[in-house]
Order: sequence, then C-alpha cells, then structure tokens
Amino acid sequence: MAKNSVSGLLSSVDDMFTTQAERDEQKLATVRNIPLSEITDFPNHPFKVKNDEKMHEMAESIARYGVINPVLVREKQDGGYEMISGHRRKMASELAGLSEIPCIIKDMTDDEAIVAMVDANLQRESVLPSEKAFAYKMKLEAMKRQGQRTDLTSRPLGEKLYSVDEISKDATDSSRQIHRYIRLTELIPQILDMVDEGQIALRPAVELSYLTEKEQEVLLDVMECELATPSQKQAAKLREFSKDGTLTREAMEAVIREEKPNQKQFAKVPMQRIKKYFAPNATMQQIEDTLVHALDYYRRRNRDRER
Repeated sequence: MAKNSVSGLLSSVDDMFTTQAERDEQKLATVRNIPLSEITDFPNHPFKVKNDEKMHEMAESIARYGVINPVLVREKQDGGYEMISGHRRKMASELAGLSEIPCIIKDMTDDEAIVAMVDANLQRESVLPSEKAFAYKMKLEAMKRQGQRTDLTSRPLGEKLYSVDEISKDATDSSRQIHRYIRLTELIPQILDMVDEGQIALRPAVELSYLTEKEQEVLLDVMECELATPSQKQAAKLREFSKDGTLTREAMEAVIREEKPNQKQFAKVPMQRIKKYFAPNATMQQIEDTLVHALDYYRRRNRDRER
C-alpha cells in the first residue's frame, strides 16, 4: 500500500475512535507505553463497551497498525493507572493481543476526571439514552462538588437551570433535554432498557420516571402482558394517578388499553397463554419475532400440504 494511502487510512481511524479535543491534547503531551494490566476502568463508567462487530473491526485495525491515538489516564494513589478516555481502545488492544498501550498521563482530581471522561465520550456519534442519562448526572454532581451554581429542581422542565446550562454549552443537547435524560436514571433497569431499544420514547419515559420503583415493576408486567407501551399522554396520566395515590394495576391496564391516535391494529395475546414457550428473560421484540416466524412456517407447511 502506498505511504499516502496508509497515512489516509490512519487518519480515518483517528476520526472514528477519538475526539478532536483528544487529538489536540496529544500534540502537547508526552506519550508513554503502559501495560494494559496496570490500567483499571473508570469507576461507574456510564458508557457501555461492547464486544461487538465494531469492536472486532477496531481490534483488527489495532492488530495491523497499532494504537494510533493514545488513551488518556491518570495515576492512582495506590499504584497503577485509571482510564479516563479510551475504554474501547483498551478492550480492542486486549482482543488484538497487545500487552501495552500508548497513554497520555494527566494529573486530575476525581471531579476533573469525571468531567473529562463524560465530555470525551458524549462527542461520539452513537450514544444510548441510558449512557447520556448517567453521564450527565455524573457530570452535574461533579460540578456541584466543584462549587458551581446547581439549582437543579426535580422537575424535567424546571426554571432553575444554571448548572445544566453550563453542561449544555459543551453538549449537543439543550438544557431541557439534559434534564429529561437525567430523569431517566430514576427508571428501573428493565424499563430503561426498553428506552435504549426504542420501545419507549424519551418523553413518555420521563413521565414514567416519576412512578415509584414498585409501581414501575407492576407497570413492566402490565406492558409485557398487554404487549403495549404507553404514549406520552398515557404516561402523563399514569404519573397523575401515581401522584394521587390511585395507581393500581387495574388503573394501569385501563390506561394501557386506551386506543392511541392513529394507532395501528394489533393482535393481542395474553402473556399468560404464551410465556411457557419462551425463556424468562425474552424481550417483547424477541417474542414478536418468534411468533411471526412460527406463523410463517405454519403457512408454508399448509401450502405444501395443499399442493
């Protein structure tokens, strides 16, 4: 491969896996190779590092060209280093069989490290709602400890937005949107997963975040039984019932069964009738896909018999 072609490819890898801020800092910093075994992940890292197809593509690139862009770490008081930015590059390096990785070592306080970690990862193209939720919350709490004005109210659209305004200056989301994402941290994990999977939209999810943990658990069961999720209007109604102390299972079922505007027709089957055919942890999408495949197979068999 020509020298210019290799250079162009490496620049492309740069753009895919690092941010502009990281690349600017690398020009001013000293880089050291550090054993992967000496680097631990950031505590409560809110961004998911998946061993998926993209990770394997990165591992193949690293195996061939090495880690072109150093990761950012800080020294730990008890020895070793803590990853600030570069968790995906670290995993890919491990998969590629590398024993060490080039690092920029920066002295940071805990809160400075949180802000740097969040800012670096939020610039990536694809960030899940749950990742934004916990990342924004971590950054906001770090800013509180640093002594900035933080009059965050419990309302998703509250008037006091001082610290969230500061966060939004470096983010693609508005202050109000950041409030909404932070509210998602009040959801139980199963419902938050449904938001990540696109089964529940952000605004209805914000309304559901005001339900108690017990109410959310009951609602999860109702949604699974009804094979339906609430619209924003329905979610707001559930929140009002919860506020009034009248959110029973029967009330949830009545709200979920309400016909939504422009609602498509669905065939509903009670979960109690079919749950024995599926694993306990099967998602609604997996159940739907399996039913469709089974019906398609049944139709093909009938056609073969008629011939």
